[in-house]
Amino acid sequence: MFKKGMRILLAAAAVAPLLASSAWAAGMMTIIVNDPSNPYWLTEGNVAKATAEKLGYTASVNAHKGDTNTESNLIDTAITNKSVAIILDPANADGSVGAVKKAVAAGIPVILVNAEINQEGLAKAQLVSNNAQGAALGAQQWVEAIGDKGNYAELFGAPSDNNAATRSNGYETVLSQYPDLKKVAQEVANWDRTQGHNKMQSMLQANPDIVGVISGNDEMALGAIAALKEAGKLANVKVGGFDGSPDAVAAIKAGELQYTVLQPVAVFSEEAVKQADNLIKTGNTGAKSEKQLFDCLLITKDNIDKYTGPFVLAQ
Repeated sequence: MFKKGMRILLAAAAVAPLLASSAWAAGMMTIIVNDPSNPYWLTEGNVAKATAEKLGYTASVNAHKGDTNTESNLIDTAITNKSVAIILDPANADGSVGAVKKAVAAGIPVILVNAEINQEGLAKAQLVSNNAQGAALGAQQWVEAIGDKGNYAELFGAPSDNNAATRSNGYETVLSQYPDLKKVAQEVANWDRTQGHNKMQSMLQANPDIVGVISGNDEMALGAIAALKEAGKLANVKVGGFDGSPDAVAAIKAGELQYTVLQPVAVFSEEAVKQADNLIKTGNTGAKSEKQLFDCLLITKDNIDKYTGPFVLAQ
């Protein structure tokens, strides 16, 4: 009887770690980003994947490239693969709501990063940059670079992403305080370098006297710089960016970009996975609220040596 009891206890002891591992650490975590050809989203996916694997999960990174149909299909795959959590950078503030609902209905928790959806209570958390704070930082630095008068142009991100309007409105809040600064052109360039280049060309043709370009992200700003170089106007036009990408940092070092506003994507991508892990283990993310803002940092030629890696600035 004693031996039989001991065998049962030993068997239970051997199985217990496996059960704990299965319930807590094992399983697939699906990470869905926008477009990894952009270094920002590449970093987002790489950091999230590395964090998930460090915590004992398997992880896959996929991209929807701003297409809600692709996003929906990727959510279907995550459901089929019995993912234990989904880390999602949503394709569209309104259009991604259905995809998140589908995952939630399948019992899979969703943590959103970088961009929000226009409905609360679906995702377990929404972790984003403090875009209004970052835009104010950037606009103040931009005025310092160009002065308080002159005509300028703005490159606007993807309208389907709330971040684009938040940054633009943040710029306007600061720049409207300078009545001699006049916005004579604004073009949508969808966060894209090629579109930024092409839109800058057309804005220059219509407004050859602009003194500055303020951009919703680094990729569009770098496209604008290329167009200004081709036109021989970069020396007289100051450009500001937003993201904190390695290419933007190189452009600051080269004297071509005045500044960039660093989004702490490496920080909140790691935090999103940790919150998903907490949720799986305890039923709670550990955060005080669903929507969480992470403050941005300004990068100029004065502190550029503190840039220690992609989207990381030492404090």
